[in-house]
Amino acid sequence: VQLQASGGGLVQAGGSLRLACAASGRTTNKINMGWFRQAPGKEREFVAAINWSGTSTYLADSVRGRFIISRDDNKPTVYLQMNSMKLEDTAVYYCAADGPFNSPQIMAVRPNGVNYWGKGTQVTVSS
Repeated sequence: VQLQASGGGLVQAGGSLRLACAASGRTTNKINMGWFRQAPGKEREFVAAINWSGTSTYLADSVRGRFIISRDDNKPTVYLQMNSMKLEDTAVYYCAADGPFNSPQIMAVRPNGVNYWGKGTQVTVSS
């Protein structure tokens, strides 16, 4: 599976940005997909995931209520809608794929088990 992320950029605090990740390769509609991020000087952390059927999502506490993850299997693409952005959201965002699992939480609790990673896209939030 190949993952290509897009949509990063510069946004002011309080603003919105949408990331997209296009998947290609083997049966891409039968995989869980998600997002991680890595800020300067910090370890990569889980952000959000959606299960293979699109029926369940899981988000990190730090973004819950502000970010929304969704998928369009006709493309197939996973989206991360980021709203009410904060300075601490500044990071390189990475698309990830794994599974298929019914629970999207598996990607959060087992990040070292993620099979596929895309190249990162920079998101910068300014004051």
